Amino acid sequence: MATNEIRLVLVTPEKTLLDAPVSSLRFPLIDGQIGILPGRAPMVGRLGYGELSFHSETGVETVYYIDGGFVQVKGSEVSILTSRAIKPENIDAAAAEADFQEARDRKATGDVEIKARYEDQERARQLKAAARSK
Repeated sequence: MATNEIRLVLVTPEKTLLDAPVSSLRFPLIDGQIGILPGRAPMVGRLGYGELSFHSETGVETVYYIDGGFVQVKGSEVSILTSRAIKPENIDAAAAEADFQEARDRKATGDVEIKARYEDQERARQLKAAARSK
């Protein structure tokens, strides 16, 4: 593998969705966005909810919505393990809006319930944003 490319491996519980060389990628961590270029120092991180976008060697951008999980950068390989990865054209925007409304309207009294409601709202908000990027 050339030193100016990254091998991206995108894995869900069902299957490996992608194992391909890319020139750069961007995705959400639990505490903000990160971009990866060739030569990145090794790291392990917890994924957030939102868009994974990457550029092929020819410059074509591809986008997936990812739903949490973990990332490992080791050498020229980036492994993303997520519970769900969906291309924007396969997202049901109406269902994402309904999920957001349900999470927003749900009563929450304790810290655990409030945190779960917030996470569900953020997941639905990011899913709706990914649907708009089709």
